[in-house]
Amino acid sequence: MLVVMNSDDKHEDRSFLAARQPFDFTRSLAFLGAFAPMAGEQRLGAGSLTKALREAGVGATVAFTVRAAPGGVTCQLHAAPGTTLTLTPEQRARVLDRVRFFLSLDDDLGPLYARAVGDAAFAPVLRALYGFHQVKLTTPFENACWAVLGQRCPIPVARRLKDRLTAAYGGALLVQGQTRRAFPCAEDLAEVDVATLTGLLGHHLKAQRIAAVTRAFAGVDEAFLRHGAFDEVERWLRDIDGIGPWSAAFVMLRGLGRMEHIASAEAQLLPHLEARYGALTRPQLRALEQRYGDQRGYWVLYVRAAEAMAGTGAAGPVASMAQA
Repeated sequence: MLVVMNSDDKHEDRSFLAARQPFDFTRSLAFLGAFAPMAGEQRLGAGSLTKALREAGVGATVAFTVRAAPGGVTCQLHAAPGTTLTLTPEQRARVLDRVRFFLSLDDDLGPLYARAVGDAAFAPVLRALYGFHQVKLTTPFENACWAVLGQRCPIPVARRLKDRLTAAYGGALLVQGQTRRAFPCAEDLAEVDVATLTGLLGHHLKAQRIAAVTRAFAGVDEAFLRHGAFDEVERWLRDIDGIGPWSAAFVMLRGLGRMEHIASAEAQLLPHLEARYGALTRPQLRALEQRYGDQRGYWVLYVRAAEAMAGTGAAGPVASMAQA
């Protein structure tokens, strides 16, 4: 067994996580500072991030602090003050893998940057975000729940519903004098019935769909979601009650980092591309899609992330993959 101590204890647990280069952790922090679905859920410092998570198979809330380091980041795990958190090597590996995946440390930006050569409209975005690896929602399950909560719902209202789920079924940990709350994993919600969720959320349809998302994610191997054939994973998502084409694309991109087939012509995305490129005819849009090919997901994400970090992201309903 591995004992992971509170950060104030001399036996603290700290690991180095290498990142595929180029990587700039300051870009990750800037993105999180502008990302409404997770606002206030983590502590952002100068070159550091402290957050809590619930990981399937661990059975406890784990907090971590990530700090910039040459070639990647360091990750320090925390327990509650005055206590120890006992993890098996397998559980510790799962937590560290979750942090790696959350920060997309293994993403290869080279193909995106190569395809961007000569794209004058995109050049300012690339300069502003050079080294930015996507920061996902903490888990694909959280992402799918957020997709449901945000349907036909302004972001502030969806956030209140998300916070209710976190308070009722997630976890909390006091780290460095501040409480960090973690969104529940599917295991945490597996025994909660629709009536109870309806009472909590005040919305029967959303409760039904959260229950459906929970059943699906509690029974799936995440390795399939991360690495299975794109069409099969998308079809699995769309079979979940309440997950339509847009929500499935959202989870594929922002929860799983699956960039291969994101459709930039979606009505929700086209205005943001035109804000960068000007009015686009259909042939012009198709040419851009062909240019970026299997990198179009990262291309769209960069356009939206630059907009959000500049403070110009669209407000109101969940309408973009950077805000939603």
